[in-house]
Amino acid sequence: MFMKRFLLSLIVLGTLQFTSAQKSNFSYLDVFDLQYASDPQISPNGDLIVYRRMGYDILKDKSKGNLWLVKSDGSEHQKMTSRETNESSPKWSPSGDRIAFSSSTDEGSEIYMYWVSTGKTARLTQLPFSPSSLTWSPDGRQLAFSMNVPKAPPVIAKIPKKPKGAKWAETPRITDRVYHEADGRGYIKPGFNHIFTIPAVGGAPRQITSGDWHHRGTLSWSKDGRKIYFSANRVEDWEYRFRNSEIYSVQVEDGEIQALTDRNGPDYSPKVSPDGKYIAYLGFEDQVQAFQIRKVQVMNVDGSGKRTISEKLDRTISDIQWDAKSNGLYVAYDDKGNGKVGHISLQGDVAKLLDNVGGTTLGRPYASGSFSAAKNGNIAYTQSRPDYPAELTVLKAKSKTPIRITALSKPLLAYRELGKVEEVWYKSSVDGRDIQGWVVYPPNYDATKKYPFMVENHGGPILNYGDRFSVEMQLYAAAGYIVFYPNPRGSTSYGEEFGNLLYNNYPGEDYNDVMDGVDHCIQMGIAHEDQLFVTGGSAGGIMSAWMIGKNNRFEAAVVAKPVMNWISKTLVADNYFYYAEHRYPGQPWENFEGYWKFSPISLVGNIQTPTMVMVGMNDLRTPPSEAKQLYHALKLRKIETVLVEIPGASHGIASKPSNLITKIAHTVAWFDKFRTDKENE
Repeated sequence: MFMKRFLLSLIVLGTLQFTSAQKSNFSYLDVFDLQYASDPQISPNGDLIVYRRMGYDILKDKSKGNLWLVKSDGSEHQKMTSRETNESSPKWSPSGDRIAFSSSTDEGSEIYMYWVSTGKTARLTQLPFSPSSLTWSPDGRQLAFSMNVPKAPPVIAKIPKKPKGAKWAETPRITDRVYHEADGRGYIKPGFNHIFTIPAVGGAPRQITSGDWHHRGTLSWSKDGRKIYFSANRVEDWEYRFRNSEIYSVQVEDGEIQALTDRNGPDYSPKVSPDGKYIAYLGFEDQVQAFQIRKVQVMNVDGSGKRTISEKLDRTISDIQWDAKSNGLYVAYDDKGNGKVGHISLQGDVAKLLDNVGGTTLGRPYASGSFSAAKNGNIAYTQSRPDYPAELTVLKAKSKTPIRITALSKPLLAYRELGKVEEVWYKSSVDGRDIQGWVVYPPNYDATKKYPFMVENHGGPILNYGDRFSVEMQLYAAAGYIVFYPNPRGSTSYGEEFGNLLYNNYPGEDYNDVMDGVDHCIQMGIAHEDQLFVTGGSAGGIMSAWMIGKNNRFEAAVVAKPVMNWISKTLVADNYFYYAEHRYPGQPWENFEGYWKFSPISLVGNIQTPTMVMVGMNDLRTPPSEAKQLYHALKLRKIETVLVEIPGASHGIASKPSNLITKIAHTVAWFDKFRTDKENE
């Protein structure tokens, strides 16, 4: 008996060692095998969930997503249709018998219908442009959506007709718009978005809004189906009041439009209560500052009785949904780098319901994810932790324990050794504020060894990192680096006052907050003065350039898609109209000294750090000319530097998985040149 037990224990031990040995570190090509859930939509009765199952196509180098159905207990998990093209934006009919969704075709996206009882699918439309904001009428007979309606360019010149067979140059692009190009999209053709309706059984779409304004975003029907509520900026100088929007109603039959709000600032995302009495919406009155939290407003359906119900929650709210009894709303928000869903009553009482919403931005650990609630109070949402991206999770009504019902990433990540993520808090040397950050350790971390230490600064700067899965952080850790990513002042999820500390002061003491984090990690014994590295993209690129301009403590830096010169950037970027007053006082020609004071290029004469400069060649947000200013300045000063220009990439370099890999691999290769710990490998 003893011998049998001894042999059995040897077999078990050997099996465990074999299983452990089978695990390898997360690697570049693993990116293409990741899968995750997004946009979960729970049925009205709470029994079924439709969601978008996401992954990457290694041959086409892009993300892909199909709709899947699963019961709320995790059973009967199956693909919704047999189509193998992109499907998105599923919306349950009010009775739960059908699902309307969008799907790509050779001619663009169209509206499709899926019948739950039969499993049949039909295409409803043949639209000239792709639809958005798909929304059911309360009786289930109609669908509303938003779609672009083109316009002629402002000037049409009479050009001589070219001879037959002649190859003349293309016609010029002509615009008179303030906002005429967008990063990742390019040139914006003339036209405006309008609201359309279509019968739920198919038929001709009918345009119900008019005028030279955009009508898009969340749509919501009145209870009797006679009106649709929407947000727009239907004011004369709408292009210059770019932060403004109002809530409007439009009569479905005759197109009559009525404004329900009139304050200066964004009012948007209207949602009619189930009892038809109220409209909830998000927004704030613009105080002209760097950051203002989005609040939940409620008004009567005629626009009277406006009030704010979220004053007790000093966090910006990103999504709202009424509860079934019209007593309050489910809301999504971030708190200290973690996604939450809570409930706010009409009296303003706040109750947190669940944590860890996120996991749909795989590159870096930004806030993301979504939720939906059924009439019975069941909530479906995307849950993420540092060791896995978004999985479909359900919180049953009156339960405090969520149940994760998918394991899309498990076939890969169960056999990968990931870096452990640890939360750290420390004091700011500027004013004693508590600052939060996270540390990612290399897989199989050995505390007796010395590792290189990498700071990864987040973008925005009015954004936040958190305890979420991140391809970039894990691949840096797999390359042998301890990675530190902080949320310095200016980051969201710590309240309005904390986020607004960068108003007319950016970069400012956020630099001190990051460096205090570095010093804290040195005191912890996990960072070492002779092996410090720094990187970041966008606002993180600004901070990285600022840091090496302020000190020479880092062995090497990778500055990705930075703003180097606020004067030049402000007047050439796609969002050039945004910065005056909200970021710095006045326009660049009115405040040259102020814009220059906060430009990292002003510190370039101090830089001694070997620096890689990286940018997408199609970046319209922080144009390549900004990155080149840093590269050219360092070359003139004979500082060791290289310029990495990524073809076809916009500001979102990681939108193509191969570019995500390229960004990480080049960062690691540059830092590896200056590592002194190779003997530990």
